[in-house]
Amino acid sequence: MSHALNLWRQDLGEVPDTVWQQTELRVLVLADNGLTALPRDIARLRHLNTLDLGHNALTSVPDELAELTELNGCLYLHDNQLSRIPDSLGNLKRLRYLNVGENALTHLAETLGGMTGLIELRAQHNRLTTLPDTIGRLRCLRELWLRGNAIVRLPASVSDLRELRHLDLRENALTEVPQPLAGLPRLRQIDLRGNRLRHLPDWLVLLPSLEKLDLRWNAIDPSLPLLSRLERRGCVVLT
Repeated sequence: MSHALNLWRQDLGEVPDTVWQQTELRVLVLADNGLTALPRDIARLRHLNTLDLGHNALTSVPDELAELTELNGCLYLHDNQLSRIPDSLGNLKRLRYLNVGENALTHLAETLGGMTGLIELRAQHNRLTTLPDTIGRLRCLRELWLRGNAIVRLPASVSDLRELRHLDLRENALTEVPQPLAGLPRLRQIDLRGNRLRHLPDWLVLLPSLEKLDLRWNAIDPSLPLLSRLERRGCVVLT
C-alpha cells in the first residue's frame, strides 16, 4: 500500500470520502481542486507528515487540522481565501515548513510561537501589519517570507531569531529598517524593495553574515558612505 496520495488538479470540488479511509497516508496532495471546505475527517489521517491544500478556494480550515501532530514536513495553505488560521495550529510543534501566502490574513495568531520546529515560514501577499510577539520562539527559523503585506514594524522578539538567514520584506510599509534585526548573526539576505525607507541605521554594517541587501524602490541615497562600507566587505547592495 502506498503511503502517498497525489490528487493534484483533479477538479474534485470536494474531497472524496475514500480519502479518509486511507489512515496510513504520510503524504496527501489536494492542491488545485477548487475545494471550498475541508471536512473534520482530516483528523483521521494521523500519520500525515505532509499536506498540500494550496491553490484552492478554502475560506477556513478546521481546528482538527491541529490533531495531525505527526506533520513534520510541509503544510501548504497558500493561494486560498483564508482570513484566519486556527489558533490550534500552534500544536504542530514538529512542522518544518508552513506556507500561508496568497490569502487574506490580517494577523497571525500568537499561538504561532508554538510551532517551534519551523525552518521556513511563508506569509507573503496577505494583509499583515506586523507579526505576533511570539515569533521569537521560532528559534530554528531560517527563512521568513513576508512580501506584499502592509507591515509597518516587526516585534522586538525577532531579535531572538538567531538562525534566520533570509528575510523578505519586499513591498510593505516600512519607514525604517526594523531594529530587531540588529545583531542577528546568520542573516545573509534582506530584501527591502518597495518600502518607504529614507535612512539606514549604522548597525547594518555590523551584521556579520550579510551578503545581500536589496533597497531598490526606496528613497535611499545610493552615495551613502554606509553602502560603500558594506560593499567593501563583500555585501551586494542594490539601490
